[in-house]
Amino acid sequence: MYNDLKQRDRAVNWHPYTQMKAASEIIPIVKGKDAYLFDDKGNRYIDAVSSWWVTLHGHAHPYIAQKVSEQLLQLEQVIFAGFTHEPAIKLSENLLKLLPVNQTKVFYTDNGSTAVEVALKMCIQYAHNKGLKKNKILSFHNAYHGDTFGAMSVSSRTVWTQPFGEMLFEVIFIDVPTKDNLEELKKTIDLYSDELACFIYEPLVQGAAGMLMHEPEDLSALMQYCRFKNILMIQDEIFVGFGRTGKLFAADYLTEKPDIMCFSKGLTGGTFPLGMTTCSEAVYEAFYADDPCKALFHGHSFTANPLACTAALASLDLLLKKETLENIERIGTEHQQFLNEIKDHLAIKSIRQRGTILALELKITEETSYFNRQYESLYPYFLSKGIILRPLGNIIYLVPPYCISTPDLRYIYKSIQTALDV
Repeated sequence: MYNDLKQRDRAVNWHPYTQMKAASEIIPIVKGKDAYLFDDKGNRYIDAVSSWWVTLHGHAHPYIAQKVSEQLLQLEQVIFAGFTHEPAIKLSENLLKLLPVNQTKVFYTDNGSTAVEVALKMCIQYAHNKGLKKNKILSFHNAYHGDTFGAMSVSSRTVWTQPFGEMLFEVIFIDVPTKDNLEELKKTIDLYSDELACFIYEPLVQGAAGMLMHEPEDLSALMQYCRFKNILMIQDEIFVGFGRTGKLFAADYLTEKPDIMCFSKGLTGGTFPLGMTTCSEAVYEAFYADDPCKALFHGHSFTANPLACTAALASLDLLLKKETLENIERIGTEHQQFLNEIKDHLAIKSIRQRGTILALELKITEETSYFNRQYESLYPYFLSKGIILRPLGNIIYLVPPYCISTPDLRYIYKSIQTALDV
């Protein structure tokens, strides 16, 4: 049945972030269970990157499947303009209870990039609705917020965005905050504060940049200054949300509260595409008016899809279980122990960890890069060991599902160490 899947795929499909002419062999996956994926030849792989950082509780989780199946027989889709439904209402209610207290409203979309697009449009139109001329954005160097045009604009200018450079809007880029550079960052903000519609940032971990990390107290200090300068803040928790950093949200490490937050990836436990942008009452009130032109004109066909919302509710139920929270802590502890064991290895330039996220940056003669050729040897090596890891160039990272076993984690660590010893 599956003998020709590779050929059939090659004939019709164009894969993401892939130079198809030079692409390594595509692997047909026919089944998933817990932390494992199985290919068409019966080979088992440990999904150590949670299928692009989305699968929180493992594959084909029976509880999520049961809830989605029940919902599928009741209501699968309804237009969300002029209508609503219980899964969307309940999901908003349940999630808002876990977020900073100033988050009061939810706007649904389809994925992380669109959640960011909505957040940017909220901030720019917020200023417009208030009669303010503020249309510049503040963002971090090395940022990544998605692949749609607004999300690309507020992301770092790289080879990924180069073909579209002249079409991206103006953004002021700054370094992530440290105790040493905070005063310089404030001076930059001072130069543009009257024009800045918002500051968008990945809190604590810049994922696509190579799991680059900064400290909560430094980010809190920068956020405090943005608040003082009346700059709206968009906290992109698309990657770090739902337990990845060791706490439910990166916001739980911070003393300051954002005005807007973005979510996707782990939101449905990896079961369905779904995006969410939450905001404060003050942001919402800027659109709540007698003038219909002050409405937020944005929407998607599958906004707040009942099946996706149901999957998210089920995933949230699982996330808040004592067992899951203990697993998150266990993974963080295992990562820390491995970090301590391997940190002095001669092949390692640096190693960083927060919660369930672990990254090892390997020493190379050239600059660290997504396109470093070490990927070409590391990726197939890990596949040969039955592990799915997608190094970011010369950066090996782990973002495992919370159900991963301790023996599997230690097997991955041992495989990494073997690769470094070669």
